Amino acid sequence: MTRRFLFVLGSSRTESNSEMLAREAAEQLPADVEQEWISLAEHPLPDFVDLRHDSDHVRPTEGDVALLLDATLAATDIVIVSPLYWYSVSAPVKRYLDHWSGWLRTPGVDFKATLAGRTLWGVTVLAHEEEEVADPLVGTLNQSAAYLGMHFGGVLLGNGSKPGDVLKDTEALTRAKTFFARETPLARFPYETA
Repeated sequence: MTRRFLFVLGSSRTESNSEMLAREAAEQLPADVEQEWISLAEHPLPDFVDLRHDSDHVRPTEGDVALLLDATLAATDIVIVSPLYWYSVSAPVKRYLDHWSGWLRTPGVDFKATLAGRTLWGVTVLAHEEEEVADPLVGTLNQSAAYLGMHFGGVLLGNGSKPGDVLKDTEALTRAKTFFARETPLARFPYETA
């Protein structure tokens, strides 16, 4: 299967620091690797409604939910690109991950089996010098990958607050050059920091 990267952009700001860092990393991917970039600000998902005990799930066939479901199923690699908001992913990214709960129960999708063995990555920029403040975000992504039997590529961290600040973070830009070339182990419970 040809590698296909889905970049899920979770910032409310266009050309956010997190997106800039993700694009730096994506430039290093081989030319034959497909890339799809979807902004959750441009394709907002409705609030997730948990129907598992109330009704049958139906596969969405149109709109932003269908777009994101189809793109997620088609991806070999899913990259969550989110600023660090209150120590975790942004609200639009959390909503996207919440929809995974419904897709697990959608007939004919086989969401968990389809994503098993694929890779989940993260890219985030934070305004703190201490990178451990991003541990809750890293844990959210690692645990999500572990639940689905996915590989976890880790999270590329950068530093910045004002627009474009991350382009001054030479260490993050250096890490971006090899980020997607790393080996990706299967995610595991419980989340452990390296």
